[in-house]
Amino acid sequence: MSDRMLRVNSILREVLAEEIERLSDERLEFVTVTGVDTSPDLRHAVVYIDVLRDEQRDEAVAALNKAAPRLRGLVGRQVRMKYTPELRFEMDPGVVSGTRIEQLLRGLGEEE
Repeated sequence: MSDRMLRVNSILREVLAEEIERLSDERLEFVTVTGVDTSPDLRHAVVYIDVLRDEQRDEAVAALNKAAPRLRGLVGRQVRMKYTPELRFEMDPGVVSGTRIEQLLRGLGEEE
């Protein structure tokens, strides 16, 4: 990935993290933006999140995807880009995998 794309992803992550924190939706209280992956043409971005409470994951993703047009507008006002990407929110697969591995390891420790 080019330095330019890394900078764009980093800036989008920071701006989105700040704006999500300002939203007054209780489903988003424990959401962390872990990363952003922007397409090379800057028209689409996948925003990866993690949620502290496992039971709120689906609700948080749904709430963020519903708020995506508003968040896109806020990003467009704060970041100078040729295009403001359409946002799609997903759970961070690395965090989900890490949680699953941790559960498996704990299960092994309990069996011994």
